[in-house]
Amino acid sequence: MGKVTFKANYLLQKDNLSCSPSLLMFDLPTLVDTMRHKQSWVNGELNAMILLKTPNKQIILTVMHNGTEIESFQSNDSITFQILEGQAIFHTRKESVILDKGQLLTLRENTKYSLTSMEDTALLLTITSGVLQLSQN
Repeated sequence: MGKVTFKANYLLQKDNLSCSPSLLMFDLPTLVDTMRHKQSWVNGELNAMILLKTPNKQIILTVMHNGTEIESFQSNDSITFQILEGQAIFHTRKESVILDKGQLLTLRENTKYSLTSMEDTALLLTITSGVLQLSQN
C-alpha cells in the first residue's frame, strides 16, 4: 500500500452510538468490523470515521491495511494514537517506535511524524487543540 495523506474530512459516525447529554459511548469492535466490510476497504483504501468533533477535540477511528503509511503535516495540536488491533511503526525525525495492540502514544504539538501499519491495524487518533500538559504524579 502506498503513502496516504491523512485528511480529517471523513464520515461523522452517528450509528452504533449511545447518546445522552453528558455521555457518549461507541462500540469500537462493531465499528471496526463494519468499516472492514465497506467497499472502500475491500478496494484497499484506508478507512476513517470521525467519532467526535468539537472545536477543541477530534476522535477518529481508522482502519489501515498492512503497509499503509500515513504522513502527517506539522500541527499545532497534540495527538494521541491508540492501537486497538494490529501493529504499526511510528516515526519522527529523531526516532521510531513500534506500537502494539493496547498501546497508546502521545505526540506533542508541532512534531512531524509518519505512521506505517505492519499488519492490518485499527487505531484511535485523538487530536486536541492547545499545549500538552504532562501529569506530575
